[in-house]
Amino acid sequence: MAASNNRGLGKGLGALIPQGSVFTGGRTILNLDINSIVPNPRQPRTQFSKESLQELADSIKSQGVIEPILTRMRDGKYELIAGERRLRAAKLAGIAAIPAIVKDFTDQQSLEIALIENLMRDDLNSMEEAEGYARLASEFGLTQEEIAKRVGKDRSTIANMIRLLSLPKQIKDSLRRKEITIGHARPLLTVEDAEKQLHFWREIVKSNLSVRDTEILVTGKESKPAHKKSGRKRIFTHNTELNAVVEKLTEILATKVRVFGSQERGKIEVEYYSKEDLERLLEIMTSGKLARPAAEAAPASAPNNP
Repeated sequence: MAASNNRGLGKGLGALIPQGSVFTGGRTILNLDINSIVPNPRQPRTQFSKESLQELADSIKSQGVIEPILTRMRDGKYELIAGERRLRAAKLAGIAAIPAIVKDFTDQQSLEIALIENLMRDDLNSMEEAEGYARLASEFGLTQEEIAKRVGKDRSTIANMIRLLSLPKQIKDSLRRKEITIGHARPLLTVEDAEKQLHFWREIVKSNLSVRDTEILVTGKESKPAHKKSGRKRIFTHNTELNAVVEKLTEILATKVRVFGSQERGKIEVEYYSKEDLERLLEIMTSGKLARPAAEAAPASAPNNP
């Protein structure tokens, strides 16, 4: 593998494009005939919002294309690397040419750049993201650790995303349509039988179940917080300030988080649903991603002082 393939993508597209190539002699910027550009066959994103494209097309009509797309030469044609949304909107706006940076990229870099561009903009649905990671592994032999470094995520996150590909087609299509979330899919991954997975999924969609209700449906039980022998019960807080902390931790950990107690004293409860999920949480908690040092070193139910 070429040395340039080892550049990380976690810091954005610039990490893959050699320094100096864009701003000095290493680049070529052309106004390309919009019909001379062919799609990127490795583009991970397949769904585009019509409303969003129309808004961008209206902006292009008045302001033009501000940021060039990224292309490479292949078989005498310009192959799109990054900027498909801009290209589609430009076509919708009816312009004849679009500014483009032309550079030589490998097939692996082509997929990596297209993947990270969409991840940076939060444009991919969960299945598109999972398929992008799987292609990096299957087509280019990258390990989950190598993929994680390139896209700036934890290895366990990559592993759990790829696991989504093992779900039945109906459930994967439901994830594409965003009828259900990864939070709904995670408990389904703990079910080995595909028919049971489909049974649970149909109930989730039919009843519009929350993630918590899905967990109860799949496991058949609802976990309850431990009580002291004295019978005193720690009440789940509805304090607005602490709820903001709950929302932040839920976003970072991608699982159910609850806070018991008050602003002065309490505990944080973090749920997990498999050995792999526990490993994922431990990796996040020890990787410096939590906002407070105390939270990094604490186990799931450690005391918390917000």
